[in-house]
Amino acid sequence: MANDSGLRASEIKGVLLSEIENYGEALQAEEVGEVLEVKDGIARIYGLTKAMASEMLEILPSDSDEPVTALALNLEEDNIGAVILGDWTSLHEGDRVRRTGRVLDIPAGPGYVGRVVDALGEAIDGKGPIEPIEENRQIDVVAPGIVMRQPVHEPLQTGLKAVDSMIPIGRGQRELIIGDRGSGKTAIALDTIINQKGNGVICVYCAIGQRAGKVASVVQTLKEHGAMDYTVVVVAGAADPAPMQYIAPYSACAIAEHFMWKGQHTLVVFDDLSKQATAYRQLSLILRRPPGREAFPGDVFYLHSRLLERAAKLSDAHGGGSMTALPIIETQDGDVSAYIPTNVISITDGQIYLEPDLFNSGVRPAVNVGISVSRVGGDAQIKAMKKVAGRLRLDLAQYRELEAFAQFGSDLDAATQAQLARGARTVEVLKQGQYQPMAVENQVCVIFAATEGHLDEIEVRHLRRWERGFHDFLGTQQEGLLSGIRDGGVLTDEINADLVAAIAEYNKIFAAEVEAEAPAEGATEAATAEATT
Repeated sequence: MANDSGLRASEIKGVLLSEIENYGEALQAEEVGEVLEVKDGIARIYGLTKAMASEMLEILPSDSDEPVTALALNLEEDNIGAVILGDWTSLHEGDRVRRTGRVLDIPAGPGYVGRVVDALGEAIDGKGPIEPIEENRQIDVVAPGIVMRQPVHEPLQTGLKAVDSMIPIGRGQRELIIGDRGSGKTAIALDTIINQKGNGVICVYCAIGQRAGKVASVVQTLKEHGAMDYTVVVVAGAADPAPMQYIAPYSACAIAEHFMWKGQHTLVVFDDLSKQATAYRQLSLILRRPPGREAFPGDVFYLHSRLLERAAKLSDAHGGGSMTALPIIETQDGDVSAYIPTNVISITDGQIYLEPDLFNSGVRPAVNVGISVSRVGGDAQIKAMKKVAGRLRLDLAQYRELEAFAQFGSDLDAATQAQLARGARTVEVLKQGQYQPMAVENQVCVIFAATEGHLDEIEVRHLRRWERGFHDFLGTQQEGLLSGIRDGGVLTDEINADLVAAIAEYNKIFAAEVEAEAPAEGATEAATAEATT
């Protein structure tokens, strides 16, 4: 028979003998356990004596070929307590369990941008598989050490005058947003995401325990403002099991870290961590861990600290990337001294406290400047903003005290009346509509006008209209002034003089407009009075 390979018989014989001599059968042992009991999303597993903490386990249901993933949390003497990441109702006593040898991880890569995914990184937006994926990242890792970091010094603009002027946020900071339900917490986070358009910041919005309708509304809002082009939405909704709500923030953090370690800037919003703590309490109680204060387990502080410590501004030697965290905590009737709020306040670098009374009185964003603080402070502001907003917080605090005092008496001296008038105008200027973030150069100009007394002659009821017109005036006739503040970031003497002149010029224009409308308003009021008579 012809030999097509060109090898002689002796060579073929030599190859076969060599293979036979070197043949060794690879034996592979697999540790298999079985389910002892299943209840409320928790499985007790017997037989996996070498399983690791936080290891992914695969449970094989007797009536299905599709394995269910579980996470080993309690490593006890004779069994393992594992939380089931999926439908636990299909599992039964006696189902087989095998180890994967992997700590819980999720895929990560640029394909996630613009997508809506669940806590395991699986797409739930109906747009097909996620591509490209560059790596699998463990969801729970050790935070970067001090040597890998640098001080927070770059501003992360929220676009909100009240925040950027008095409670500035820097890239790599952890700033808590705290307040009662319905006080505008999510609105501040969404405004911040929308304001990152064109700034090269990848945003991750993590919805924990939210209604599906609210999450859909958030996604729609981000789409309408073009923010989904640079945003990932991670969802563990109210209908999802507690284990998914527990791991969702870590998954969101892992997705953001992928971009951070590639030298990019990221922003992660956790909405909200109160619900994650509640889910973790539920898991812990079913796992028979000892309850402590408010029935939370003793390690609930560690739950949030190991998550938020991962926010960082990396050193230039490690790429210079950053991850900024905006955790949200919901308080009950303004009780910031409850267990979870005090825990997260002590972990973060400051908090934005939203007050329901301010919100209901029309001050939005309803920021309480007395309790709110940024522990990074002026390092997270451009010099121009730092200069114009330096005394803003003190002025507002004094105004609030005077306002409360003035309610009890009408005999006020001229200086007090002037301070009250200035404070009322400052409060009005700091009001801002939802989904209307403002460029920092425009913020500087408006706050300068308020703090330097250039608005003292404008009636409070006309201030919102004055502000809209002033921005249009600057954009059309003073573009050089805006670009000077934007590019230089400093209020030089020349820019200062130009800004004073621009405000004076526009005040004349605005006064003429108001004066022209005054007779018409008077005629309308007279006609109304006559009709009433």
